[in-house]
Amino acid sequence: MDTWIWIIIVIVALAGGVALGFFLARKYMMDYLEKNPPINEDVLRMMMMQMGQKPSQKKINQMMSMMNKNMQDQKKK
Repeated sequence: MDTWIWIIIVIVALAGGVALGFFLARKYMMDYLEKNPPINEDVLRMMMMQMGQKPSQKKINQMMSMMNKNMQDQKKK
């Protein structure tokens, strides 16, 4: 075969590998973040205290439910 055909085959295989790797890594990170959310009630409580607010359990539950709703809305898109 000609050299230019081998070059095209290598470029196509490389592009396919990069695309496949990107989508697999994206899927892995989405699953990981869904199972282990970066913000939980303790982190939210600390953030509210740093902002000078008194964190009541009602406020924390309200903010957590809003965040969970936003996460579910983003999953639907």
